Amino acid sequence: MSEGEKYLLEKAKQGDVKAFEELIEGYQKKVYNIALKILGNPDDAGELAQEVFIRVFKSIGKFREEARFSTWLYRITTNACLDSLRKQKNKRQVSLDEDVRREDGEMRREIEDSRPTPDIEAERNEIKKIVHAAINALPEEHRTVIVLRDIQGFSYEDIARIINCPEGTVKSRINRARLNLKEMLVSRRELLIGGYVKLNGKEGLI
Repeated sequence: MSEGEKYLLEKAKQGDVKAFEELIEGYQKKVYNIALKILGNPDDAGELAQEVFIRVFKSIGKFREEARFSTWLYRITTNACLDSLRKQKNKRQVSLDEDVRREDGEMRREIEDSRPTPDIEAERNEIKKIVHAAINALPEEHRTVIVLRDIQGFSYEDIARIINCPEGTVKSRINRARLNLKEMLVSRRELLIGGYVKLNGKEGLI
């Protein structure tokens, strides 16, 4: 954490709302994206993100700085997402490839694509829909680690701190989640050429 962030953190702990808003400004998109990928619904993600920041503001005075502020924030976000999933298991999930419409404009949910030709773009979009539908079908603990690792790019160490479990457990869950995904996707092999990047090698989703 930079000296500037430390100063804002101390002010926020004293109840300074403006300092808190400045402190979280750089984290808002990440929190929203984590919520979106885990919950799969832009409205739910937006509401949860706001709930997270309210919760963080109310409890920031108890933050002891034993971990990084970002780790603490993402842990609260992940736990809130899992709580929401448990309460809303029967809620309809929407495609992660639709546009997110917000008051300040639109945000593309799909990962940026060079889009060389319309037919290739359509094929890639179809692949993404299949992959993300499979991710949504994973058990909560597997979906969470896949989102944090393969989509958000957190290190194993960071994920262990965020979900509060041993690093070895994180690696085991990720391996099981990837194998589960591979099994779900293999039936659509014809659409997956080049789609899911080396499940057993280099990490990452399209």
